[in-house]
Amino acid sequence: MDIYKDVADRLAQPGAIGVIPTDTVYGVVCRAADAVAVKRLYALKQRAAKPGTIMAATIEQLEELGIKRRYLTAVQEFWPGAVSVVIACGPELESLHQGKLSLAVRLPDLATLQALLAQTGPLLTTSANQPGEPVAATIEQAQRYFGQTVDFYVDGGDVSDRQPSTVIRVVDDAVEVLRPGAVDINDNQEINA
Repeated sequence: MDIYKDVADRLAQPGAIGVIPTDTVYGVVCRAADAVAVKRLYALKQRAAKPGTIMAATIEQLEELGIKRRYLTAVQEFWPGAVSVVIACGPELESLHQGKLSLAVRLPDLATLQALLAQTGPLLTTSANQPGEPVAATIEQAQRYFGQTVDFYVDGGDVSDRQPSTVIRVVDDAVEVLRPGAVDINDNQEINA
């Protein structure tokens, strides 16, 4: 059964945000191209100058969003998978990067999530928790955090055995791990199997 069955329709509503299981943990999501939804998501999570992550089905979707292809092709070896790469982007994406001029982006390795992203376009996501609280491991915990302030919830079961994505930045061909997570990057800057 596809747990994302109605999510594309729900996210197509202007300003819509919801909580879904991703390939890693539960996330609060909205369409990255929906400026009203992006503003609403950041306000809900009380995130000022702390951008979320952009998930997409393909590099082409990220390019259509406004991220330069040269930055994407330089790191495509990390995808698909649970590695979010911080990439430079311009002022035209300020509603997403909140003045940081960079965004964490990734292409997840989960067929059903890729299919959803193919329908919705890139999604902005942040972990399903309130500042300083643990990430929701169940949909019930997410509902306690957000109640009626989000438009919908998708129950993916207990995900307490999952970790958030690994966040990296590539500077002068060197990989800097900004946040350890689901994927282990070794000293040779390779993904450990």
